[in-house]
Amino acid sequence: MGLFSWLSTMAPSAAEIRAEVWKLGVRHHGQALEGALRELSDSPPPGRVALLRACVHQLRRA
Repeated sequence: MGLFSWLSTMAPSAAEIRAEVWKLGVRHHGQALEGALRELSDSPPPGRVALLRACVHQLRRA
């Protein structure tokens, strides 16, 4: 297994990102982007970091 194939397995799917953005909005009273950034500053586990970063990327594109 190469490095790039290993990294691609860590990338969250589009469905996971959409679901997490919705959950962030609920947890942070409609402020999903600010909530994701706040949760990233709490030093979550690596898998959660990847998901939160993907959410931040998605929210900043919108």
